[in-house]
Amino acid sequence: MRSLAAVLPFVILTIVCWGNYGPLMHHGQVTMGDTQGLRPFIGVGFAYFLIAVLAPFAILKTSGEKGHWSVGGTVFSLVAGSVGALGALGVIMAFTFKGQPVYVMPLVFGGAPIVNTIVTIGMSKAFDKVSGKFLLAVLTASIGAAGVLYFQPGRAAETAADANIPLIIASIITAMVCWGSYGPMLHKGQMKLGGSRMRSFLCVGIAYFFIAVALPLAILPAMQGGYGEWNTPEVKEGFYWSMAGGAAGALGALGIILAFNFGGKPIFVMPLVFGLAPVMNTITTLTSAGTWDKIGPAFIAALVVTIVGAVSVLLFAPKSAPHKPATPIAQVPVGESP
Repeated sequence: MRSLAAVLPFVILTIVCWGNYGPLMHHGQVTMGDTQGLRPFIGVGFAYFLIAVLAPFAILKTSGEKGHWSVGGTVFSLVAGSVGALGALGVIMAFTFKGQPVYVMPLVFGGAPIVNTIVTIGMSKAFDKVSGKFLLAVLTASIGAAGVLYFQPGRAAETAADANIPLIIASIITAMVCWGSYGPMLHKGQMKLGGSRMRSFLCVGIAYFFIAVALPLAILPAMQGGYGEWNTPEVKEGFYWSMAGGAAGALGALGIILAFNFGGKPIFVMPLVFGLAPVMNTITTLTSAGTWDKIGPAFIAALVVTIVGAVSVLLFAPKSAPHKPATPIAQVPVGESP
């Protein structure tokens, strides 16, 4: 890694953005009153289209960037965008089935780093370099993240009476597996694109557009006999909040790409993000609800455990061999499409 100081600002950007991702999506869905979760999902996908498709396409066309297009890099980056979108859908569906953010988000943020570690180590074939200290650090960060949200002031005392527990669990598992696989796939794609940030980001945005915009718009008429009402003040406001959630998700994804570009590795970047994003989530929740005066010792202890676990992940991360650059599929001028 070239410089920790160069990587951490982008990690912090992702922590702030993804820490507010869940609250923004949930608020948009509740405001919109959507019972199926697809219209808030479209809002998320539309924001990704603006930030992760139009912007990088314009940059590549006007100023260009180092790197090159390759089949492998394109495929891995598209897969990264696909699992990112499906993870967002998992969270939205968990809310749709009456799951509460107080336990949905800690389970997602607690399980995703473990999935991330398994996928990263498997892809890099670095099982022999994993130490017990590193595994303990990942577990500590995950437990702390869950505790931060579980013990946050003003949490719901009981699950909603009409909650569909099996489908909530299935949705949470989907989000954990997808978001846990996101970082390693994105890093692999970026390396195979010659280290290109904008090309990998563009692929993520394209995948989001098809999964979170085109597909929902195609199936909405079959699900509810039409596209539903879009012109009421509540739906418009909820859609804007959902777009804000999508914007936070897209900027967080860009932060990860930039962290990778400056030498950060998925084996510690993603656990740091998933370890500290719940802290940001809780700060937002406490501020919006005005419940800072209700903080208890259990919450403080969980916060300390999260920070200690996240820092330990950084210290004990196994070192893997550097990636070899991919061979370009064609000699294409910088900034041009093949």
